[in-house]
Amino acid sequence: MQAINRTKYFLYYLKELEYDKFSKFLNYTCKVTGKSKSKIIADVIYSTYKFNIGIMDYFIFRFFEKNDEERSKWVGTGYKYEFDLKTNPKSTRSILENKLEFYEAYKDFIFHPFCKLQDIINKTSEAKAVLENKTGKMVLKDSLGQCGFDVEIVKTEKYKDLDELATYMKSKGYDMAEAFIQQHDDINKISSTGLNTVRMFTIINNEGGVDFIGARLRISVNSHVDNLASGNIACPIDIKTGKINGPGIYSDITKKDVTHHPITNFPLLDFQIPMWDKVVELTEKIALAHPENRGVGWDVAITNDGVDFIEGNHNWCKTLWQLPVKKGMKDILEKYK
Repeated sequence: MQAINRTKYFLYYLKELEYDKFSKFLNYTCKVTGKSKSKIIADVIYSTYKFNIGIMDYFIFRFFEKNDEERSKWVGTGYKYEFDLKTNPKSTRSILENKLEFYEAYKDFIFHPFCKLQDIINKTSEAKAVLENKTGKMVLKDSLGQCGFDVEIVKTEKYKDLDELATYMKSKGYDMAEAFIQQHDDINKISSTGLNTVRMFTIINNEGGVDFIGARLRISVNSHVDNLASGNIACPIDIKTGKINGPGIYSDITKKDVTHHPITNFPLLDFQIPMWDKVVELTEKIALAHPENRGVGWDVAITNDGVDFIEGNHNWCKTLWQLPVKKGMKDILEKYK
């Protein structure tokens, strides 16, 4: 059965593969290892079956530099998919897959105005609150979008007419709008092009309490989003102190780690995340609000006024979790299976 499942996974990886990126990473790997493309590809296939990883995981986790013992420690795409099925069953995870459902289920933790497309069509007070928010900007989204895609930031003054806004959203496939969040002044100094969020990783343990298994600061690099997949960087955060304790990393293996922001040159190491105690306190509370979803990656925005939540992710990105700390952490998840 394991062989059958991993063959299914492999075929899925081939179907979803970004071949331009694969080719780029393959050429880079051949250059740094001195091995032929055929040898690397053979090792990729071997590793996807042996270690339950995705094709691109092989490159991003730099398996070409690791022996089998080191490789076995990393959480890959297949392993994470199976882990998610156990910790966040399909029957309960919809509130984490659909942003509109998320905002309704966790409304006590959402402090910025938001609304549905239907609210804009009906000209409700929720729609007017988004349009009249103090930042003068709003974010249009597809509620099922992932990885920072299907997101657009627009100026509210452009859409004084709600009918015009509704028409535009329909044409783009957006079904929700929310007020733009102005991030904390200290975080804005690092990068002001996008909202830089903290990803908090939590798991409900067997006693019903909340375990924090990691925290990362996602930082935009000349982008309006902060996702690694969009070319941005991420730094590890010391969960006890709230300080950045490692360099910024890219998911692009051809790029080197950075100790300063590549555009603003702001120093990253030892940066203190504002209001850290509040971030931890509210993350613990939101994790317990719907404990049927045990493992969640929470995207936290920090403003001058406090802590706000953007979304919760049941598929909380094993790359963002492991890559900034330079090690595979499968052993942590094993005790929760």
